[in-house]
Amino acid sequence: MNVEVCHLGRTRYGDTWELQRQVFDFCLQGGADTLLLTEHEPVYTLGKGGDQNHLLASDEELSNDGTEVFRIDRGGDITFHGPGQIVGYPILNLQHHTPDIHKYLRDLEEVIIRTLVQFDICGEREPELTGVWVKGEKIAALGVKVSRWITMHGFALNVNTDLRYFARIIPCGIFHKGVTSMQQLLGRSVSMSEVEAELTESFSAVFGCTPVAITAGALKDRLRVREQSDER
Repeated sequence: MNVEVCHLGRTRYGDTWELQRQVFDFCLQGGADTLLLTEHEPVYTLGKGGDQNHLLASDEELSNDGTEVFRIDRGGDITFHGPGQIVGYPILNLQHHTPDIHKYLRDLEEVIIRTLVQFDICGEREPELTGVWVKGEKIAALGVKVSRWITMHGFALNVNTDLRYFARIIPCGIFHKGVTSMQQLLGRSVSMSEVEAELTESFSAVFGCTPVAITAGALKDRLRVREQSDER
């Protein structure tokens, strides 16, 4: 089975959220499984059960540096997305894999753990928590939505992320844990393209699929044609 992998580059959160919804509709109608990979402009997102009090920054602070805030329909609390962080949005029909949300989350963690190993970083799971951790600090966050066994949202891996943004929130609503990045652990900047390539390989191995590259332009053209067909 194939999974189409689309590297979107730097994006605004709202634009990619809308793209996810379009790909979700396409997948629901029998379209291909898709993995979107991107870096976002600075944004805080709160899951449907997220506590607004876990956003510590004032409206003035957010306005001054242009950081956006979205309340969205995934699980989980508040997190940060921004430059230097790879965000992956798998839009998969889990009936093609294993229709089990718990296993899906563990599989996403496994993708991150396998990727980190390629950079000599030992990622771990923490009991009762989601995400991937290194020595008690979170390096990757997970938050998903599954509807009719089609997935949305996904994971965020801190590569060269400016960790100061996390000081303005209580990440994922967890008070007693810190946040780290590949850059901080390795003491050097890490190639984003190399990490994306390893993520793609690990994702393919864990989910038993073959990656097929698709450009952002080709993906959007296909979705536009489908939308026009639906309107007729």
